[in-house]
Amino acid sequence: MKAFVRGDIDGFLALGLDNIIMFILMSSFCLGFPLFMEPEIFYNQVLPATAIGLVVGNMFYAWQALRLAKKENRDDVCALPYGVSVITCVAFTFLVMAPAKSIALASGYTEAEAVKIAWRAGLAATLCNGMIELVGSLIIEPIRRLTPRAALLAAVGGIGLTFVAMDFVFRVYAFPVVGFSTLGIALVFYFGKIRLRFGIPPGLLLVGLGIVLSWVLHWTTGSTLVPVGMIQPELLSLKLPVPVIGELIAALPLMLPYLGIIITMGLVNVVLSMQNVESAEAAGDRYDAKSSLAFNGLGSIAAAVFGSPYPATIYVGHPGWKGIGSRAGYSTLNAAVMSLIAFSGSLSFIVYVFPIEAGMAIVIWSGVVMCSQAFEATPRKHAPAVVMGLIPAISAYGALLVKRAFAATSVGMEDNPIPPTLINDFAKNTGFYAEGLFALESGYIYTSMFLAAATVWIIERRFRAAGYWFAAAAVFSGLGLVHGFTIGDAGINSTLSPAVQWALGYSLLVGICFAVPILSEYREPKQAV
Repeated sequence: MKAFVRGDIDGFLALGLDNIIMFILMSSFCLGFPLFMEPEIFYNQVLPATAIGLVVGNMFYAWQALRLAKKENRDDVCALPYGVSVITCVAFTFLVMAPAKSIALASGYTEAEAVKIAWRAGLAATLCNGMIELVGSLIIEPIRRLTPRAALLAAVGGIGLTFVAMDFVFRVYAFPVVGFSTLGIALVFYFGKIRLRFGIPPGLLLVGLGIVLSWVLHWTTGSTLVPVGMIQPELLSLKLPVPVIGELIAALPLMLPYLGIIITMGLVNVVLSMQNVESAEAAGDRYDAKSSLAFNGLGSIAAAVFGSPYPATIYVGHPGWKGIGSRAGYSTLNAAVMSLIAFSGSLSFIVYVFPIEAGMAIVIWSGVVMCSQAFEATPRKHAPAVVMGLIPAISAYGALLVKRAFAATSVGMEDNPIPPTLINDFAKNTGFYAEGLFALESGYIYTSMFLAAATVWIIERRFRAAGYWFAAAAVFSGLGLVHGFTIGDAGINSTLSPAVQWALGYSLLVGICFAVPILSEYREPKQAV
């Protein structure tokens, strides 16, 4: 098989476009809300380090494809697609770095110091995520056996529906001319599975139309869609990545409050990567799962070592890339172009021309697919378990909206602290039990897994198995890994303080599950133990 064929150009237009959108999304999060990072940190450290991770993964998967083609004497082997993960990008931004910055500011650190602490927290999360994927490549099968698929995918689906898709749905309706047009293209071509003439990637049409409409609106009405950034010629220079071992060591203690998110995201990425490898096998390309997942983790570790808080991962959709004629070259081309953009600082020009709203429909589509997969990839009768698993994520997003409202009105600032009676005021004046909202937000990914897994076993009438999951929830509550939060001058923040009430509640659920054989005519089979 040749190292590069014409189909690799089509494949790169799709994969490269997706990664460029992810670069722009990263710049939006880092340079704007919620991190407000200095451009020098983002362009000199974060972006080049992210490119290092892409190089490690893309080059390995290209080599892997060529090796498989040689071994099987075929010329139609397609490399596994690889790029920045939208799910971990959103999760690590809003559930690790943003809270770390908020806590640092509340502790008296300056804005610059708080941003650095947030960046370090992201480095720790990415490093740990990569290590979990690396170890997970050796123990993937036990993980899949012990955890119901609905438990893992519901956590992912909740993030996809809320933190990935919902914010951009709001932007669609804030800018309907651009939003409706691009969303319509995404729905027609991605969900309708329609192909354009001449092999034009739908994403290219979507983004092109979005850019044109954004600038036309800007020129004719003064729309705030563009420019989203400033052209900064001083950023256009060679930016070679440099290891940040010292920063990484300082970051390790910052992992503890976010282990729930980090571990869950790592496990989810392991399972999803395994599913993507299985998808490639179904399309005719049988790759070694252990090495595929190992380099998935090594790419994230490399990114963290050089200073990126954003891991990359194996993408879903290998059969689609293979179907348009992509082989090994599109992966190599993606590594080269993304590195050129990252090492040259030219993303600042792309960000100016290309508002995130022009490509937000692709992000929405990704979030919807993530949520849909939670239902499609689990048995139909487990749908109630998936819904139970979505509730904590929706609650966490609701809590984020409440906090944003407070921030917009300067509530929670030093001169306008949140009143200690907030919880009671909510319930008394509006009938809204905010205590439950903020309790669900704290460690919500763990809660999602507990509820979904327990519901799966209840549906299967394996009540003792459900009781074990509720017991785990009781232990996590007692340790403060879920449901613990404080309201004070520093705002509303998750804490590691023991959540005694919730631990007691879960303990009662354990008792109910184990009492079922006694209180009912049902007798659980021995294999349920």
